[in-house]
Amino acid sequence: MNTKKDIKTLIVKKPLKLDCGKTIKDFPIAYETYGSLNSKKDNAILVFHALTGDQFVTGINPVTNKEGWWSYAVGPDKAIDTNKYFVICSNVIGGCMGSYGPSHKDNYQKIFGTNFPVITINDMVNAQYNLLDHFGIDKLFSITGGSMGGMQVLQFISNFPDKSKTVIPIATTSSHSAQNIAFNELGRQAITADSNWKDGNYTSNETNPRKGLAVARMAAHITYLSKKGLQEKFGRKLQEREDLKFGFDADFQIESYLRYQGSVFVDRFDANSYLYITRAMDYFDLAKQFKGNLSEAFINTKAKFFIISFTSDWLYPTQENKDIVIALNSIGADVGFAEIESDKGHDSFLLDIPDFLSALKNFLDKSYEEN
Repeated sequence: MNTKKDIKTLIVKKPLKLDCGKTIKDFPIAYETYGSLNSKKDNAILVFHALTGDQFVTGINPVTNKEGWWSYAVGPDKAIDTNKYFVICSNVIGGCMGSYGPSHKDNYQKIFGTNFPVITINDMVNAQYNLLDHFGIDKLFSITGGSMGGMQVLQFISNFPDKSKTVIPIATTSSHSAQNIAFNELGRQAITADSNWKDGNYTSNETNPRKGLAVARMAAHITYLSKKGLQEKFGRKLQEREDLKFGFDADFQIESYLRYQGSVFVDRFDANSYLYITRAMDYFDLAKQFKGNLSEAFINTKAKFFIISFTSDWLYPTQENKDIVIALNSIGADVGFAEIESDKGHDSFLLDIPDFLSALKNFLDKSYEEN
């Protein structure tokens, strides 16, 4: 495995006041770019990643040596065509791929752990805005992202209404439901119940709450799939045996699959980052920022919106995406909507779903021709 020396970093000098009341400055934002910024600087797309994503959108991630998380969508001649667009993606603050997070050291050279300030989606977006100044971009061509990335898209255009021509939130919501908060809390409790968590000071204690983090990932991964997709892929098929073992090893293929997902996750993600980022998602409530009126979040923007949902997504179901469309329609915004047929659940936005990829490409390319 390569090291984090492969990571590009912008040190943000100016202070950023966080929603929790604390102020940070001289902090790192890790980022990656794809394609080239044109002379007019009007072809930039800012991509926001989801909970367990990072800045390595496409190609091979130089740290994990695995394929980028959105390789189906981003690249030469793909939906987000890097022959045409300049793609920027950064690791969110609170993350663990180079941006300012709980694995960084404080002013006393002690690893933050849970002494890192609690952050919000708003804080993530305000930190990433510094990338526009860094590249000298006055206005982005588009902002997009799925899941938590979609939350950041909505927050960004609300905070900076004149800074993007087009806006593409995918498989997302304007606030977390009680069900989603419950699943995130289950994950956090799994981590903090691991004896190796050490109140968040596992690094200095040379331990790692691997089991707790793996269980958190397993629980979350179930929510990314669909009942139909799971049934078709696994059903009640046994794991390389003819009959039940009458024990607690992985009898069923789905059990083995989830255990594998948990085990590989702990090698690339930080447990404290998982706590902080899921907390930021739970705190997200865009309507609440505008006294309960979601439409007010978008009242000052002239951007063109395209909202995408998936039929089998029960984590951020189509209705929650439609609520955003309704809020935009009520203020006469330019908004399009597509519900894509898929049995792959919430993870559909990460997969090779032709109807989704073509819808994304057609919207971007048509909007760019009008640019």
